[in-house]
Formats: sequence, C-alpha cells, structure tokens
Amino acid sequence: MIRTAHPADLDAIAALHTRARATYYRRHIPEQAYAGEARAGEAEAARTREGWTLAVARDAAEGRVLCAEEDGRLTGVAAFRTRDGETTLTQLHVDPVHWRRGTGAALHAACLEAWRRAGVRRVRLEVYEHNLRAQAFYAAQGWLPDPSATPSGSHRTLWLEVTPPPAVSGE
Repeated sequence: MIRTAHPADLDAIAALHTRARATYYRRHIPEQAYAGEARAGEAEAARTREGWTLAVARDAAEGRVLCAEEDGRLTGVAAFRTRDGETTLTQLHVDPVHWRRGTGAALHAACLEAWRRAGVRRVRLEVYEHNLRAQAFYAAQGWLPDPSATPSGSHRTLWLEVTPPPAVSGE
C-alpha cells in the first residue's frame, strides 16, 4: 500500500533511509558518515530526521512524502519537492530486505501519478554515481542523464519527461 507520510512515521522513515544509504555508500565513503555510529553518526542521524521532518511537514503544493507499507511496516519512502517551478525527486529508498519486490516501482508510479495530477511535465533527480542499482532502476523508469550537466560532486543528474496519461477510448 502506498500512502502519504505522517509525523508518526518519522522514526521509521529515518531508520529506513539510514539502512538504504548504507548499502550504496558502503566502501565509497567513511561508515561514520552514514551509519549512525559515534558522534559523527549521531549528528548525521539527527540531520536525516530533521530533513524528513521538514519534508513531511511541507504544504502539499510544495511536495509530498509517500510511504510504501506492507503488513503495517514501512518498506519504502519517496519524497519530491517543487520549488521555483522545478520539481525534484529528492529521495526514493526501499528497505534492502524488500528489494526486488516492486516497492520502488510502486512508489515511483505513485509519484508519477501525483506529478501528472499537478501538471508537472519534467522532473529532476540526482543519483549517487556509485549507486548503479538505482541508476538501472531509474533508466528502466524512463529517466535520462542530463548531457549538459556538469558533474555535481559525486552525483549524476537525471531528468524524466512526464507524459500525460494515455487517453481512454470514448473521451
């Protein structure tokens, strides 16, 4: 089930985010920067929770946070934001124990539907350059690399053209 996130979800969202990030940052950046260990990790965990708190509290016109839930447990989360006329998919994470079960595709489809309803025609995202799994997922969803983008540190910029839903016969 995909639903809008609530403040009561924040601890579960932050924990899921941390687990998912650990899978693609491992062997690329120091563990204390993402795993929630020691003081540096505690500070990162606090920043993660604060970021999600702000995202969940956003006005619906600015964006949304969507949760995937199975048997009452959070299995994935996605967030997007529209600012200055540009919509960005800021986060899409699936709990690693739920990979390859369609959770990411369901979250992406829910975002796509929300963008279509809002009249969004183009969406941007940045993906970690070493996260090849995510890059393959986004390519399968129709996202394309920005050929004119200058590298932004360790991330690649992708764009998705949001097409209107196909017309239903008889309309």
